[in-house]
Amino acid sequence: MESRVKLFGHPLHQMLVVFPIGLLGTSVVFDAIHMYNGSGRAADVAFALISAGLVAGLLAAPWGLIDWLAIPSGTRAKSIGAVHGLGNVAVLLLFALSWWLRAPQSTSPPNLAWLLSFVGAGLALFTGWLGGELVDRLGVGVSANANLNARSSLEGPAEPVAEPQRH
Repeated sequence: MESRVKLFGHPLHQMLVVFPIGLLGTSVVFDAIHMYNGSGRAADVAFALISAGLVAGLLAAPWGLIDWLAIPSGTRAKSIGAVHGLGNVAVLLLFALSWWLRAPQSTSPPNLAWLLSFVGAGLALFTGWLGGELVDRLGVGVSANANLNARSSLEGPAEPVAEPQRH
């Protein structure tokens, strides 16, 4: 199925998700820098990145929901899309809680703020993989001829590979 919302011929959701993934992921890198050397500046940068990542996530989410609503019920793509979407809501909630804990002291966040961010980043790796499964394996948002029930990429090629003929 093709995406319901496109910009210049490309699915809008797929174009926008790179921003929250990059911003929130990079915030964890700056948290690690702060944990290593105690730099208040690095913690401040992480706070700013989380702020921007949350806004970007809220901008990307509605377009994914619109595409998910168009996926036929009872398909593998519909169930994977549900886990992907709900998982990303959890990612945004984890980072939002981390942001809230940091707000009063962004240069010296409490340990719970770091834990929430690291768990959020780990979950984002999984939900990002699910997004890749939707696009790369199932063709959601890409092809009107998508196989919305293709097997998992963990099970090998989308279609069984033919045995080479021996002469």
